[in-house]
Amino acid sequence: MFTKTILLPIMGLALFCGLGGAPTFLVPIINPPFADNSPHLPTLLSMAMTEKKKLNARYERIYTQLENLLQNTGNLISRMATVAALLHHKMPHFFWTGFYLLDKGELIVGPYQGPLACQVLGKNSGVCWAGILRHSTIVVPDVHEFPGHISCDNRSNSEIVIPLLGKNDQPWAVLDVDSQKRDAFSEIDKQWLEKIVRLIPPQE
Repeated sequence: MFTKTILLPIMGLALFCGLGGAPTFLVPIINPPFADNSPHLPTLLSMAMTEKKKLNARYERIYTQLENLLQNTGNLISRMATVAALLHHKMPHFFWTGFYLLDKGELIVGPYQGPLACQVLGKNSGVCWAGILRHSTIVVPDVHEFPGHISCDNRSNSEIVIPLLGKNDQPWAVLDVDSQKRDAFSEIDKQWLEKIVRLIPPQE
């Protein structure tokens, strides 16, 4: 017992000082950022960029297809119906896709795809009216936090509204898209949907 009691501190001192007597400091090795067993931020960023490229490419294909399809008629209802149907069935994050038209001071539902819609939207209330009043696109990450939100289907959680502008940049309708996902719409959605609605000019 006596021998072990003396030898253990001596062995510890020897390890600390090193065999040559010079101090040897043992520093624990800590995995650096992005070590093989840690999440790779560059990889996550790369995945996000890939998803953006895919979304952009999908919109580009849809736009080209609509350019060809909408040449077949100048009828507004036909054009809106075609846009709503194609977008709704090509974009997996779209839950409700359609148009509301300004008619005698009211916003009434037009061609759409998805669950049953509100036929008339309360005056100056909700996201669609905000698009009309502001003459600009409205992107809402969480509709439940939007003042005056009109809920036609409580499964909707985020929304984007794009006004269709006519003479003197006056709005005459909106494209309204809802998603069941929160924060579903990005700058890519905004830019392409604004470009798509310009394919539906109002009749003179």
